[in-house]
Amino acid sequence: AAAAGAAATAAARSNQQAAAASGPALARRQQRSRETMSSHKTSDSKKEEFRKYLEKSGVIDALTRVLVGLYEEAERPANAVDYVKRYMGASASGDAESLRRENEELKQQLDEAKQEIESLKGKIAAE
Repeated sequence: AAAAGAAATAAARSNQQAAAASGPALARRQQRSRETMSSHKTSDSKKEEFRKYLEKSGVIDALTRVLVGLYEEAERPANAVDYVKRYMGASASGDAESLRRENEELKQQLDEAKQEIESLKGKIAAE
């Protein structure tokens, strides 16, 4: 009986020590839990703010229209992303490259025209 009492006392002391040691750990867990809940609230408010921004700027309506258009297509397009890009007015990457080349050519033509204008102005002023 004495051995059982000593074992019970040792177990109680061990539990008290564990509880004392877990006190700070428990407090840290509780603090992390509060921080997580706070970050969820912050995250939720950021999501709501972003949703309002998208709605106010018309993005949600535009996306809804394109998705409804895709849904109503008699034949599903092979590439839904290309369909969305076309519907939203984005050019294909090949089109973008040709537009860049054309833009550079036009800039060069403009520079040449400006030089010719300056040259002609110089000739007129000399006469």
